[in-house]
Amino acid sequence: MKNVLGYLGFVLILGGASGLLAGHLGGFRLFGFVRFLVPSGHETAGYAALLVLGVVLAIPSARKG
Repeated sequence: MKNVLGYLGFVLILGGASGLLAGHLGGFRLFGFVRFLVPSGHETAGYAALLVLGVVLAIPSARKG
């Protein structure tokens, strides 16, 4: 279960970060599927929430024990 949470957290971190960068720099979206998770008009807050959720999911998988 830790591995699944780690992979999901990693994908959400990358998706949120790439969405934020694409929104502010005007580049292409690396993870295009995350645009379906974020409501239209709230991209910055949505991608930031995905980034935070990814970090929250990745923390337990990084702990030893």
